[in-house]
Amino acid sequence: MGKSITLFSFGTFQGARSRRNPRSQPSELSRPFSIPSAPNRPSLCAFGGETMAFNPLSRAIQVVQGRWFTVFASFLINATSGSLFVFAIYSKDIRSALGYDQRTLNTVSFFKDLGASVGILSGLIYEVAPPWAVLAFGSVMNLFGYLMIYLAITGRLARPRVWEMCLYICIGANSQTFSNTGVVVTCLKNFPGSRGVVLGLLKGFAGLSGAIFAQLYLAIYGDDSRSLVLLIAWLPATITVIFLCTIRILKTAHQPGETTKPFYYFLYISIALAAYLMVMIVVQKRVAFTCNAYRINAAVVVLLLVLPLAVVIREELKIFKPREQLLQNSPLLTVAVDARTMPQPPPPPTAAPSTISMKRTLSYIINVFRAPERGEDHSILQALVSIDMVVLFIAMICGVGGTLTAIDNMGQIGESLGYSSQTISTFVSLISIWNFGGRVAAGFISDILLEKYKLPRPLVLTIVLLLSCAGHLLIAFGVPGSLYIASVIIGLCFGAEVPLFFAILSEVFGLKYYSTLYNILPMASPIGSYVLNVMVAGYFYDGEAAKQESLTCMGVRCYNFSFLIITAATVFGALVLLVLVRRTWDLYKRDIYARFREGSQGSNQGGEREEWTRNDFRRG
Repeated sequence: MGKSITLFSFGTFQGARSRRNPRSQPSELSRPFSIPSAPNRPSLCAFGGETMAFNPLSRAIQVVQGRWFTVFASFLINATSGSLFVFAIYSKDIRSALGYDQRTLNTVSFFKDLGASVGILSGLIYEVAPPWAVLAFGSVMNLFGYLMIYLAITGRLARPRVWEMCLYICIGANSQTFSNTGVVVTCLKNFPGSRGVVLGLLKGFAGLSGAIFAQLYLAIYGDDSRSLVLLIAWLPATITVIFLCTIRILKTAHQPGETTKPFYYFLYISIALAAYLMVMIVVQKRVAFTCNAYRINAAVVVLLLVLPLAVVIREELKIFKPREQLLQNSPLLTVAVDARTMPQPPPPPTAAPSTISMKRTLSYIINVFRAPERGEDHSILQALVSIDMVVLFIAMICGVGGTLTAIDNMGQIGESLGYSSQTISTFVSLISIWNFGGRVAAGFISDILLEKYKLPRPLVLTIVLLLSCAGHLLIAFGVPGSLYIASVIIGLCFGAEVPLFFAILSEVFGLKYYSTLYNILPMASPIGSYVLNVMVAGYFYDGEAAKQESLTCMGVRCYNFSFLIITAATVFGALVLLVLVRRTWDLYKRDIYARFREGSQGSNQGGEREEWTRNDFRRG
């Protein structure tokens, strides 16, 4: 008799298929079956007790197919999704090349914000398609939208009408909702017990993307702001295509001793990247860089961007080594399946089709208004009609709408208060860097406060909204030199609001339909921006400018009354949030992530991987 061969695979457990031995018929009570391995996955084979060693290629595949590599790929995709943050750099090229006035340019800018905020389509596609399909769709939209803008402002395309430019930039900006949905929702489902941390890091890299683009385009194209649009067109699409198949939901079991320490390593690297960018922004305003200096600077930025890969390799190998030892020491796997069949009761009589349809419709309507407990998975309609969603929507209109108004008008605010253009650029840079700081700090700090002190995340968000009022008041009263402090506060609070809103959304309504809800809530942002920016700040600014008989308003009164109204609106949003604090108090007082630490999580979609422990094999 030859030696028997037993195959152990790291592939997805696809179910057992019974297979009869042609030489010896098994009994009806015990039918042996094999566990098929997934194709193109590394396997460990034992031949008569001798184990084949894993080669470096197997280990590399293990790293690339791991969920930590998914996080790394998500960082890079988000770090190149900053077209919204660099609009101020190339907007003057749109205005000069196409002959637009300020009002027309503001209309184009509004459609940019509209496209970036309305992501329902990407959420719905994510519900029925794998993440790679969502990302691929977004990369095509990004390439088309911004490439058409580049061709228009360089004269390679016939001058488009205004509505066509609005359409192009809306499509290009809307592509970011696809990339955001693809990476954020996937990472949250892969790490459901670390939502605040994951959101903070992903949104933090997105916040740095504007500064990253500014450094890369200077190195590649020099000081040619029109070429920045071309960079925005091809770079995000290229990065997305490269990592397309690595962004997927992985069904994993909680590993013993698993901690959030790797996320802290990612945090330290991202802080180093942010600090370096801030130093370079300041230095470049004081020192004239050569082309080679810009290229060296860009190389350092790229190095810091890929540095998290070292953490990924370390974590995947930590999972890999115990698994290798586990399979080496595992005995021959023998599994028996009870094949006895129980007599089935006769099927109940079926009702008429019309009666069944009516009952289903009535049951569906009742279930919409009979929502599950907070923290459980809600349907889309159950979430939309809930008071909790209404509270979050109002709070985002008042809170995010106010901070966006301050950010969008920072140039005109600085000009009206007599600051130089170089100082105004410093304000914009401070907002960008502290925006990143707020995003990562809110994610990590709120998770720590929740885990150690059971402090509800809506209460942390309420505090952030109240803190932003200090920045609004500094702008309103125009205290000399206070705009430096105001820009830091506004950037910090705007960054903190983003991950807090989305973390609360997932904790209250669950992750089942999170991809759609994740794109519905941000629709409040353009509403708040339009009301507070256009109808309030723009109205009072134009009124004061008319009194001075000029298109440019100078003095404290230009934004005084506007930001007093914005402060009042933000306070109102914070008070509304206290309703959610009260309604979710019991939810946050218990361990809401306990179930994710007790069993394996994730939905079983194509291309995913399950990690099996020795006990899983023994349980059969």
